[in-house]
Amino acid sequence: MPAELGRLMTAMVTPMTDTGEIDLDQTRTLARALVASGTQGIVATGSTGEAPALSEDETVAVWRAIKEAVGPDVAVVAGATNADTRRSMRLAQVAEREGMDAVLLTVPAYNRPPQEGLYQHFAAIAGSTALPCILYNVPSRTALNMTVSTTLRLAEIPNIVGVKESSGDHNQVGAIIDLAPDGFRVWSGDDSDTLTIMALGGYGIVSVAAHLVGLQIRGMIDHVLAGRLPEAAKAHHRMQSLVDVLFVESNPIPVKYAVNLAGIEVGGCRLPLGQPSESTRTLVEAELARHEIDLRSAVRG
Repeated sequence: MPAELGRLMTAMVTPMTDTGEIDLDQTRTLARALVASGTQGIVATGSTGEAPALSEDETVAVWRAIKEAVGPDVAVVAGATNADTRRSMRLAQVAEREGMDAVLLTVPAYNRPPQEGLYQHFAAIAGSTALPCILYNVPSRTALNMTVSTTLRLAEIPNIVGVKESSGDHNQVGAIIDLAPDGFRVWSGDDSDTLTIMALGGYGIVSVAAHLVGLQIRGMIDHVLAGRLPEAAKAHHRMQSLVDVLFVESNPIPVKYAVNLAGIEVGGCRLPLGQPSESTRTLVEAELARHEIDLRSAVRG
């Protein structure tokens, strides 16, 4: 039985060596540390995990390493889709065979299908696996927004269980939350939007900042669930400057640098992303000095 998909899931970076090879030992180390610092599930080989730069063999190796590290009770969501429907179906089936707990179905980039094509694409992938499927709408990366009506059509497919929403359109997100079938979950796809989306009735966050402040994000989520919105707002404001710095360059360039500084060697990014600029390094270093970093406590523990 798949593990429960938690309210706080981390979109995990893919650790690499100095020569740009996948570092599976550090992958396991980071996965365990994330769970120790508040993460309830891990989204592997998404955009934060540099999926476009990984081979299929590397992708599957990362899934295996993370699942070995976190065990059966922590969900591992496999980033298993791209702009090729048939290849996405095959990868979803591999994810199921490898014991993953769900797959992430990202809106295709570059070929920009119409909404009916999006529906058919995701319906075909979901039909190829028994795993729970989470949709991912991220127009800033794909140049295509999945509309409310398309999302709601897909929500009727039994194993499509939720959506990671990064549209930035709170009216759209609110409509999905309001009109989707019972049990369909909406995760924020942007750390800046977590408080707003949860206040609208969303379920949680697939987070980048949880690499560093997972326990604090969990605390903010708990405040919302308990109706303590002023306290949740204070937590949001306290973390917002850190969130902003993590996106001063293309994700995951800043967060990989920050995780290195926090005590787990994850290397840099493969080309074409490359290394952080000097200005980014300076900003990240200064920002980390201003915050309590939960990951550091997990590393020491």
